[in-house]
Amino acid sequence: MARNIKRGLLIPWVFMLVAVMWLFAQPAAAATTRVGFVDIQAAIEKTREYKKARIRFESKVKKEQGLIEARQKKFDGMIKEFQKQSHVLSPELKQKKEKRLLDEKKELERYVNDRKEDLMLQERQIGERILKKMMEVLKKIGKEKKYTMILEKRAVFYSDSSSDVTALATKTYDRINK
Repeated sequence: MARNIKRGLLIPWVFMLVAVMWLFAQPAAAATTRVGFVDIQAAIEKTREYKKARIRFESKVKKEQGLIEARQKKFDGMIKEFQKQSHVLSPELKQKKEKRLLDEKKELERYVNDRKEDLMLQERQIGERILKKMMEVLKKIGKEKKYTMILEKRAVFYSDSSSDVTALATKTYDRINK
């Protein structure tokens, strides 16, 4: 999930760069400029909604792992059975069973890959859904607290901790999204 959130942070980086350039271009306005900073990933991961979604997601992952392990165990049993019988099978029947095992192996690999892709999509959707709501929360905080802008904290080399709105963002998010 964290990797997916990071991918979605490219836009805030661009905005931060534009904002910094704007600040330097506006020396008179800089005196009245109020900038806040947020660790968006930490703010999202600390929300109740994310924590609940993460628990549900991890439960799905464990369930899928169990299904995959069961299919793998069944396949391993088929291979052992084939190895036991291969000495007494006719070449035709042996070739037929080998083909069936290869088909089963391909099917198992497809199943595993499909499940992984599906779970990755679900994980990304969770992050995107919460990120979208968090962006609205940050806009609300910016307006209410009269910030000129709120930037991603990781894109900044230094900021005063009094400008950090991460905890406020999480608390506001949880209050709004009960």
